[in-house]
Amino acid sequence: MSVQLHDKTFDLFLTSSEIQARISEVCEYLNRDYADKRPVFIAILNGSFMFAADVMRRFNDACEIQFVRLASYVGTSSTGEVQTILGLSADLKGRHVVILEDIIDSGETMVSFLPLLAQKEVASCQICSFLVKPDALKHPIDVAYRCFDIPNEFVVGYGLDYDGLGRNLPDVYHLH
Repeated sequence: MSVQLHDKTFDLFLTSSEIQARISEVCEYLNRDYADKRPVFIAILNGSFMFAADVMRRFNDACEIQFVRLASYVGTSSTGEVQTILGLSADLKGRHVVILEDIIDSGETMVSFLPLLAQKEVASCQICSFLVKPDALKHPIDVAYRCFDIPNEFVVGYGLDYDGLGRNLPDVYHLH
């Protein structure tokens, strides 16, 4: 199965049932590790909105969510520069923070964002990413919770887009 977005064709890579099963498994760890800690989940927009919603639905204790918009992609490539478009508004001092990210490839976004959280004097900070591209990492990033390690290929669907299209797809597709 494939989809056409703009000028590119993408082939099915992960089905929605595979995605949902793996998110349930990862959320078991989050529920265990953050029981009674009232974590603040920080969702990195735009791509993580579907992942964040699924994690929030599966988290069994009190929690909060904040949204941050960071941008580093144009088309199918990273610009190498991370821009903060929408920032944090909550006081995070002494709070347990879990960053919800759609995909970690080069690691540039996290390298830019983590120092901002350190300045907020959080009690703890962990990353929970839907996808990780180990072969694309340019920085050592500790991803405590991850759903899938994937090859260094461009992917769309389940919140990830190609120039605005594909975020609404329930499955994940890779470039043909």
